[in-house]
This record gives sequence, C-alpha cells and structure tokens, in this order.
Amino acid sequence: MTTVLAIDQGTSGTKAIVVDNAGVIHGLAEYPLHPSYLADGGVEQDPQALLASVLEAGRAALAQAGGMPIDIVTLANQGESILAWDETTGRPLSPVIVWQDRRSAALCARLAVHRDHLAARTGLVLDPYFSAPKMAWLRESGVRGGVVTTTDSWILHHLTGAFVTDVSTASRSLLMPLAEAGWAPDLLDVFGLGREKMPAVLASDTIASTTRAFGDRDIPVGGLVVDQQAALLAEHCLQPGDAKCTFGTGAFLLAHAGENPQPPQSGLAASVAWEVRGKRSFCLDGQIYTAGSAVRWLRQLGFIQDAKDLDPMAEQAADGVLCVPALAGLAAPWWNPDARACFTGLGLASGPAEMVRAVLEGIAAQVAELCRLLGQESGGPLRRLKVDGGLTQSRFLMQALADIAQVEVELFPSQHATPLGAAALARMALLPDLSIAEAVLPWQPERVFQPIWSADRASAFRARWLRAAELVQDMRN
Repeated sequence: MTTVLAIDQGTSGTKAIVVDNAGVIHGLAEYPLHPSYLADGGVEQDPQALLASVLEAGRAALAQAGGMPIDIVTLANQGESILAWDETTGRPLSPVIVWQDRRSAALCARLAVHRDHLAARTGLVLDPYFSAPKMAWLRESGVRGGVVTTTDSWILHHLTGAFVTDVSTASRSLLMPLAEAGWAPDLLDVFGLGREKMPAVLASDTIASTTRAFGDRDIPVGGLVVDQQAALLAEHCLQPGDAKCTFGTGAFLLAHAGENPQPPQSGLAASVAWEVRGKRSFCLDGQIYTAGSAVRWLRQLGFIQDAKDLDPMAEQAADGVLCVPALAGLAAPWWNPDARACFTGLGLASGPAEMVRAVLEGIAAQVAELCRLLGQESGGPLRRLKVDGGLTQSRFLMQALADIAQVEVELFPSQHATPLGAAALARMALLPDLSIAEAVLPWQPERVFQPIWSADRASAFRARWLRAAELVQDMRN
C-alpha cells in the first residue's frame, strides 16, 4: 500500500489529507487563511501564515491518521500567486501577491504591444492574473533582493531546501513557451525579469527532494502540480474534450486538450496540465475570479448568514434580476481588470433573495459562456461537465449551470478533488511503472443535474446576461 500526505494550498485555506492507494482517507485537516482585499485592487496573504497553515494542516492530518507511516508528500499550489523571498534564509521579502491581485493592470497595458506574441508563444493572455506581471510589478514597486517566484517554490524551499517548481505552475507564468521546456530568456526580458534567478522546472511525476517537516525521517516530496490541474486529473479528465469546473474562491473551467497544443483563438488560455512518463498533456481553461468570494461578499452585506442559506433564498426569489459578479474584474474571454459588478432589473419589490439568486445565476452564466467557448475550440458543443468544490453544495447553482449551459453536470463525490489528484501524481513519482490510468481512482457521480430549461429559454437568458456583461466593460470610463 502506498500512502500519501497530499497538501492543497489554496487561497482561502490549506487542506491536507492522508490517503492510501485505494482512496481511503485516513486523516484530514483544514486551516483557514484570510486574504487582505485592498482598495486599489490588491489581494495579499501573510506568507508566514500561509507556511504555518501548510505545516499545521499536514501535521494535524497525520495525527488524525494515528501516525501511520507515509511514503511521499505532495503539494498542489495556487498556480499564479507570487512573493519575493531570501533564497538563503527563506525569509519573505514581500507579502504573497494573490492571483486575484489587479495592481499590475497598468503594467500589462504598457506591455500591450507584446500581447499577440505572448499569446502565440505561451498560450496565455497578457493579464494580471498570471505570474509574470505580478512579479514585474513587485520589482517595480521597490522590492529588491532575493528571488521572486510562485508560492510553491517558497514552500518547497522550507520543506526540502530545493529551489524548484513544476511544469504546470511554470506554464501559468507567461515566461515558459507552451510547446517548449523551461524558461525563455526573451520572455523574461519582456517583463524586465531577465536577471532573475528562476527555479528548476520539474515534471509532474518527479521526486523533488525529501523533507523532515512531518516526522523524524526523510520523506520524498514529489508529484507537484497546480491545484486546478490536480482536480482535472482526479475527475478522470484523461481524454481530449473531458472538462471539469472547480468552484472555490473563484471558478475554474478546464478541459483536456491532448498532447499537441495550439494557442486558443477564443479568449481562453492554454497551459500544461501535467507531464508524466516523458509526455505532456495540455489543457484549455477559463477563469471566473469571484465565485466563493462573491458568496462571502453576500454574507458581509448581511444578505445571508452562511452558505447554507443560498438555496432557500434563491428558491423563493422572483426572477428577472441579473448580476454580473465581476467583483474583481472579468477574466476569460473578456480579460478586463477594470470591469466591475452590476445588477440590472432591480425594482422596488427586489430584495436580498433576488440579489442572492442573481449572483448565483451570474456565476452560472459565466461558466456557461466558458462552456460555449470550449465547444468552439474543440469543434463540438460540450455535453457533460464534471464539477467539484465547496459551492457545488448549492443545488440551485448546479441546476442553474445545467440549465443555462445546457449541459449535464456531474457532481464529484468528494470535496477533496485537488489533493486526490495530487496524490495520483505522487504515486506515479514513487512508482515508475504505474500508468496515469492506474494512478487515478475511478468514481461515480454523487448526483447528476440535467437541464430543465428549454434551449430557447437558455439562449434568451444568455443573451440578456451577455448584454449586461458588455455594459460593465465601460463602467470605470
């Protein structure tokens, strides 16, 4: 039996599970994190709190598992969040600049002449969401010395002493060509990062080093991956066109795109899903910056007390109110950091219930638009979407997604897709003869949501919502 300590380091918290190769979870621990949302579009985390959450969650999961021996530790990371730090001491030199942070928007505008070249080379859009603009902004803001990397490299330095990242994380940076290996000097130069020391880029089935952070013996660390790609793997999206959406702080739609990448033409992004046994698989993805964070916003306004209030309120609400929940800008396919949220169709009879319903339908409408674009890229409409994450507990949201997107929505039966996907890669790192199909555990949907709306009703709703989405593009002008 192979036992993995899989750590999922996310925006709102860190989760750790101890899981065996049959998928039995022997230990589970979660530690919350509280990002700071700044008035200027900044989103930051305390690096020391982030690192402490990794160590505490891992150790608590092991304690819950009764101290059972583990064979390997793996880490799934936020993907595009960065910080500067001292490579010798590990001391952070800046806050963590979270993937939602928009303060590099002006820098991206200044570099707009490179937009087409960057898209063709990297498969990504020049946008503050990705790593390089935030790294360049941090340097331009006056943070000097040390290295500037994604958070995984800093965490792994503290766990192992190694200076590494993985190929899926590197491919989210705008600094690594889509179809090539390693960092590209010309891309680093575009962002003024040509003199930066960059971490070694590892395949997804590689042992990075060893750690004693979780016991008194050296334990291998490997199977490193971005959180969303880990969920894609856990949900058995192993064939081109297989797609999933994770509903967390944001919502992230990914689809397997095969082994021969092409820069997307629809406003979606393309990146490495994973590299195992010497072969890379790629994915197409679209992002929604505010999903769980939009629900937190509703709670802060006093419209709901808890996420469990979403469905009762939405179900009693009258229809007609629309929301574009662009509370941190719009990502794919608009890529507009200046867009702001709006409600339309409000009347004197509208109340908190209508606002809650509109936010949930607005999240579903954004995912539906991404589903439509995936269909364009793959040459046929998306018929099935696998889903995971905390917000999938909202039956209203899942049914709205099925209705608006006109797709079958399959609910993953665990709230732990990301660490389970990372655990599969860890098993491959430890067992060289294990295939990817053998490493990923089979599953059956906990529930399937079929479209109830007619195609005409769905089309009419999407048209109305898209008109509202166009409206918010110019709200700050």
